[in-house]
Amino acid sequence: MKKVFKLNFLGRDLTVETGQLAKQTNGSVLVRYGDTVVLSVCVMGKTPVTQDFFPLQVLYQEKLYSVGKIPGGFIKREGRPTDSATLAARLIDRPIRPMFNENLRNEIQVINTVLSVDQDNSPEMAAMFGSSLCLGISDIPFDGPVSGVMVGMDSKGKFIINPTTKEAETSPLALTVAGTKDAICMVEAGCKELPEKTMLEALMFAHENIKMLCDFQNEIISEIGKEKVELEPASIDESVEQMVRQYATKDMLEAIQIKEKLEKYAKIDEVKENTIAHFEEEFALDEDKDKKMKDVSKVVNLIEGNEVRRLIIEKHIRPDGRKMDEIRPLHAEVDLLPRTHGSGLFSRGETQVLATTTLGPLSDHQILDGLGIEDTKRFMLHYNFPNFSVGEIGRYGSPGRREIGHGALGERALLQVMPSEEEFPYTVRVVSEVLESNGSSSQATICSGCLSLMAAGVPIKAPVAGIAMGLISNGKKYTILTDIQGLEDHMGDMDFKVAGTREGITALQMDIKIKGVTKAILKEALDEAKKARMKILDVMEEVISMPRKELSKYAPKVETFTINPDKIKDVIGKGGEMITKIILESSNVKSVNDKDAVKVDIDDDGRVIIYHMDKEVIDKTRQMIENITKEVEIGKIYNAKVVKVEDFGCFVELWPGCEGLVHVSQLDSKRVEKPSDIVSVGDEIVVKSLGFDNKGRLNLSRKDALPKSNEEKETKEKNKEVKTKGLFGKNKK
Repeated sequence: MKKVFKLNFLGRDLTVETGQLAKQTNGSVLVRYGDTVVLSVCVMGKTPVTQDFFPLQVLYQEKLYSVGKIPGGFIKREGRPTDSATLAARLIDRPIRPMFNENLRNEIQVINTVLSVDQDNSPEMAAMFGSSLCLGISDIPFDGPVSGVMVGMDSKGKFIINPTTKEAETSPLALTVAGTKDAICMVEAGCKELPEKTMLEALMFAHENIKMLCDFQNEIISEIGKEKVELEPASIDESVEQMVRQYATKDMLEAIQIKEKLEKYAKIDEVKENTIAHFEEEFALDEDKDKKMKDVSKVVNLIEGNEVRRLIIEKHIRPDGRKMDEIRPLHAEVDLLPRTHGSGLFSRGETQVLATTTLGPLSDHQILDGLGIEDTKRFMLHYNFPNFSVGEIGRYGSPGRREIGHGALGERALLQVMPSEEEFPYTVRVVSEVLESNGSSSQATICSGCLSLMAAGVPIKAPVAGIAMGLISNGKKYTILTDIQGLEDHMGDMDFKVAGTREGITALQMDIKIKGVTKAILKEALDEAKKARMKILDVMEEVISMPRKELSKYAPKVETFTINPDKIKDVIGKGGEMITKIILESSNVKSVNDKDAVKVDIDDDGRVIIYHMDKEVIDKTRQMIENITKEVEIGKIYNAKVVKVEDFGCFVELWPGCEGLVHVSQLDSKRVEKPSDIVSVGDEIVVKSLGFDNKGRLNLSRKDALPKSNEEKETKEKNKEVKTKGLFGKNKK
């Protein structure tokens, strides 16, 4: 039976419909937020899987019919997820994943299908709400609800929940927060150098409104929610646990405290292998050998995590011996690669990232085929994480969710300081190559990417650096860690990435493995991240303190000017014939696709941007375009070249692309029988513009441009005198 639930959420209707659609799932809801409509469903597999991880998959499916579009390309249907769809799926996955029982091993899929989009009402937030609610009303064990909101800011500094498209355009803050009724559990943000205090206020403001959405979900769950499936508790044989801990704890503790990453991990693996081999022999004749060996494997993994956490909370000892707020050794460098437009290398301990910057014409922008209002972007950051960076082998293919997510975070952090298109008319691509990784490669990407931008001469507003903060909590006490490494990230409770300039924050991302974090934890993490950021910026600025004034000699030079928009069609020509001619002639190439061909971008408002390595080619291209768009002034005298002679006159060229007719009657002050008696093809003559006829043809006069002889002047004076006398005589009568 269909049921409808409604909430007026800050002046907008949020409606939930259940019982009509997708009834064979474990749970389904249709969420309407304004005219945005999302179907969220969840399905659970019948039997547990054998893998020792939680098999959750969250999908966010963009249907282009939801915004009245037909997919681009040859195949007119949706294919692989866009980057925005992948990021939306991650946005939903991150807050709901910690809410599942750790013993759950059944496959779970949460699928969000975007059916209709109202750009002022976020489909991502509707999908997050729907994902939590469909799980909440289902029989799947889920310790929610979870809700999310977006936060913007107006010109007076007032926070706005779920800003409209117009409000978002001018907002210096784009913050997404998810949480339960009790705490915040996920943060994603981009902002224009906001102070830590303002960011903390925004986070708390978001959480107050999240509580309202969680209450609404709880009302629905209490009315129609199914009874949850009971899970078999994952018990470990106490005697086996005691034996394993006694055998392996000392060796594991020693392995954990080895400072060098690969040596540490190798020793940890050795301890695990030795432990398993020992108990294989110990339980060789035991009837319950298989179960006991599974317990051995679980316990030895627990020992690793327990000892890392115990050392940090109780002893304040980190695995590599650092203090809680200590950053690993830093190194920065630029210009490693001679032929790129800009390159930067940044290392933090055993994490090392090489970034390059490439400049191209605006026509190289990325085309976006998604549900948003933006259809192109001119700044891109791509993040690559090869297996060799962690000393492993593996499959190489298309970027995965993690690479897309980390690239988007780096792009968001640096975008806040990028110059406008008017200030810097280039498409800019930064590529991050992770060469070594022991935690926080996304923040090293931001640092190396910033170095490469400055080395390339991109006039960014200020240098940007990033740092990853961690958290270890036992429920009573907690410890904040600065610059977490891989083991601390894996065994810890929080990964809180903060990027910014000396003035403020430009990007945030927080993921946690516990149910939520408090205001006190967030404040301490933000304060410690700011201290660390200043130290990193000091190291970066020792290498390059500001963007270079000159671009690389291998980067395309640019010139911008404006033409009359009405003349754009003349520059382009029929079927692009004229612009093709300009490119080929000015560049001296045979194809517009030649690497040496000049690039010309023409906007609808008449702005022309020319790119080439050679300034002479740019100047020649500009002259050819200006010749086409230059307008003839009536009454002005021009130097012209005769290009054709006919019986009725001659055609002359004022400049390339501009021709006009000098009629035979306008060739000379005396009568001319044949134009060829006066001019020949190739002659240079002076002409005066007489204007255009009703067919738009330019008429010119040589006669009016010639200097007047004394005889002509006397004749004109006499004629004038005669006319004057005649006029007065007539008046007397």
